[in-house]
Amino acid sequence: MSSGRADFHGPMTPDTDRAFLLGDLLKNVSRSFYLTLRVLPDGMRDPVGLAYLLARAADTIADTALVAADRRTDLLTQLRANVERLDDGDALSRALDDVTQMQADSHEHVLLGAMKPMLALLRAQPAQDRAAIQKVVATLTSGMAFDLGAFPDERSGQVAALGTRDALDRYTYLVAGCVGEFWTDMTAAHTPAARRWDLPDMREKGIRFGKALQMTNIVRDCAKDLRIGRCYVPQAALDAHGLQVGDLLAAHASRRARPVLFELLRIALAQYCDACAYTLAIPRRFVRLRLACLWPILIGLETLELLARHDAWLDPAQPAKVPRKRVYRIIAGSLAIVGSNAAIRARLSRLADAVDARIAEHGAT
Repeated sequence: MSSGRADFHGPMTPDTDRAFLLGDLLKNVSRSFYLTLRVLPDGMRDPVGLAYLLARAADTIADTALVAADRRTDLLTQLRANVERLDDGDALSRALDDVTQMQADSHEHVLLGAMKPMLALLRAQPAQDRAAIQKVVATLTSGMAFDLGAFPDERSGQVAALGTRDALDRYTYLVAGCVGEFWTDMTAAHTPAARRWDLPDMREKGIRFGKALQMTNIVRDCAKDLRIGRCYVPQAALDAHGLQVGDLLAAHASRRARPVLFELLRIALAQYCDACAYTLAIPRRFVRLRLACLWPILIGLETLELLARHDAWLDPAQPAKVPRKRVYRIIAGSLAIVGSNAAIRARLSRLADAVDARIAEHGAT
């Protein structure tokens, strides 16, 4: 399969480009996010979907371990510059050609080959949406570049930790919190749901919403990340519990490192409180927007509960993951509570209390 427009089928026009990018391609590379996108109000779908595609392309570049980290950083800088300058993407596509050919996943291959139509679609967006997309992509790629610079090469056999809790908080903003900020701006721009919002306050809550989801990913993926040299658990947190990074790789590390796990879970729980407040601030009649927020919170809190009772959370062979069938049940069950603030509060409180109970139970042993 070749890169670029040859991956597209049939004659291309702006409308068919848009249909392909925000239809088949987005569905193929976005996993569960495509379900969320489908329930968004019409005006939000294009800018949010396009921002996702550009960020996903950047993430694919950042994760291509066969390419040296400094070159990946340079390519991320080029992508960011193309987005900021609204370039046509010709030079970027050529620069990405070998990285595109390396993609074992055919959908990621097509994604990187679609930089030109993605940038064309960006140029076609209304000015306000375009500026918001440019801002969030710039922030996300900065976070990816930070990630590449903070840790050793994936194949070096070395592992390093972030230094401080503040560094972790900053990182979660760069790679996820900024998405909550972007989401808030898109909601305000395209729906009357935000008519009564205090936008600065909601942006802050949106940022913490994004951070909660990223903290969940960090804890869930800790074992896997350690084996490619990345420890997002801050060294300061390890020091506080008498641990070193290498201790997390030991065969029976999970039990000894449980206090670190609980510290991270408590941070995430506090952030999920703001995510809940964010969701409840959406008027009840905006069911689709509420569902788009409610689903990741429900799945995220259930993931935290799995982690809190997971005796082998640092074993890469035993990941804590909500099963797909359970995800579908969560989505189906959300329809019964989405219109009731009391029901949402009760459901989310039960999930958070279950995590707290697991922490208290293990903390006493």
